[in-house]
Amino acid sequence: MDSRLARLQAVTRRQFLQASPAGLAALAYLLNEGNKTAAARQEDPLAVKKPHFEAKAKRVIYLHMSGAPPHLDLFDYKPELVKRDGQNCPDQFLKGKRFAFTSGVPKLLGTPRKFAQYGKGGVWMSDALPRLHEVADELCVIRSMFTEQFNHAPAELLLYTGFPRQGRPSMGSWVTY
Repeated sequence: MDSRLARLQAVTRRQFLQASPAGLAALAYLLNEGNKTAAARQEDPLAVKKPHFEAKAKRVIYLHMSGAPPHLDLFDYKPELVKRDGQNCPDQFLKGKRFAFTSGVPKLLGTPRKFAQYGKGGVWMSDALPRLHEVADELCVIRSMFTEQFNHAPAELLLYTGFPRQGRPSMGSWVTY
């Protein structure tokens, strides 16, 4: 017979009641309706927490304008593309690449918009956003992003999560973290 079982069987009712008040009191406390269990007392996992590092930015407004005009019509001035508007796309850009909805040799499409530089920093902006020209020096325009993703949905996932397929934490999760 197991020695633990033998010891438990040897305990009398009086010994049990003498040794167990602390355990019974704890059990009664946890089972009381007015008290919550330890798991329920945990704070909300989505509640705002103190950051690991002191924040430097006071505010961030992030605009991801899915369905908006393309960057080539707003902030990304490409004078060579405008010059070659309507011409066949050069082979060097097509060779070894695959595209979602393109067959044959596509034609280049330049923007119909007029571009100019605005603000002290000389931010290139089109005439599509005339009111934005006034605050050009207060904007941060990122022109260094690149991806091999050729479809919008995986490219947007890559932008938000750093991975082109579903299942990773989003930008909002990291900001909240």
